[in-house]
Amino acid sequence: MNIKRSIDKIPGGMMIVPLFLGACLNTFAPGTGKFFGSFTNGLITGTLPILSVWFFCMGASISLKATPVVLRKSGVLVAVKVSTAAAVGYLASTIIPASGMTDGFFAGLSVLAILAAMNDTNGGLYMALMNQYGSKEEASAFCLMSLESGPFMTMVTLGVTGLASFPWPTLVGALLPFCIGFALGNLDRDLRAFFTQGTQVMVPFFAFALGNGLNFAIILNTGLLGVLLALGVITVTGSVLVVADIFLARGNGTAGVAAGSTAGAAVTVPSVIASLAPQFAPVAPAATALVATSVVVTAFLTPLLTYAWARRFGMLSSRYQGGFPGRDGAPAE
Repeated sequence: MNIKRSIDKIPGGMMIVPLFLGACLNTFAPGTGKFFGSFTNGLITGTLPILSVWFFCMGASISLKATPVVLRKSGVLVAVKVSTAAAVGYLASTIIPASGMTDGFFAGLSVLAILAAMNDTNGGLYMALMNQYGSKEEASAFCLMSLESGPFMTMVTLGVTGLASFPWPTLVGALLPFCIGFALGNLDRDLRAFFTQGTQVMVPFFAFALGNGLNFAIILNTGLLGVLLALGVITVTGSVLVVADIFLARGNGTAGVAAGSTAGAAVTVPSVIASLAPQFAPVAPAATALVATSVVVTAFLTPLLTYAWARRFGMLSSRYQGGFPGRDGAPAE
């Protein structure tokens, strides 16, 4: 049976399929974990321990040996993406109550859902698109994008915008596994190669555990709203990233389009934030479902939009070596 091959045909399949299976278990047999206990309960409810190992492996996979071009490109994209999410989140907080929207079509929408969907870029998708439509330096920008993975950036954004406060040990604790992995991976390339394997292996496990915090009622109620959230991620962050790529990173905008997506890891953010800041616990399930929908929709649409943009403007990168005519020493006609 070609189970993995079939799952890989679904955008974000290794995240979405286990998440769906976890939701099935929680909907139709919600007491399974407590009934069996022991390791089975740990597998079903162990979101945080599994995620902590995954963050460690993510840190270990990043190499410090990046060229200034790579750092400039990735730094611009990461900074602009997070800043845009913070601005949108702050504006949304003036309209959306802290408990989220509870009535009408927008029921389930919260500032937490918006921030989680917009903060994280699908780095794997970005790298694949840049390998096809961009340059090696643009593809290598994936290295710093990994810093967006997990709840740390969302915690910082919530703190900076005044929407939540976290004690400094909590902030450090959210980043510490990543930093330890990063240090070990750069001290020993064999350790980097060893731990990097865990970045893919752990995904279905924490996705399944996350799914066990959802049920189909939440998924169905937030389906269309999740699609609109995904379109907002593409439109808002994608537009700003294109401008930043052209004027700050000296690209042609293709990298900006490719970075306008939601990472699979963003699905983990609402539940982790809720465990650290209990005021977000009521909105976390709906936020998780919304973000999961955004992951799937942006994974479908971002490649199509990147292809269309690259077909229209991509010739500029090969012709002018990363700059528009008359800028950065590029020949003008």
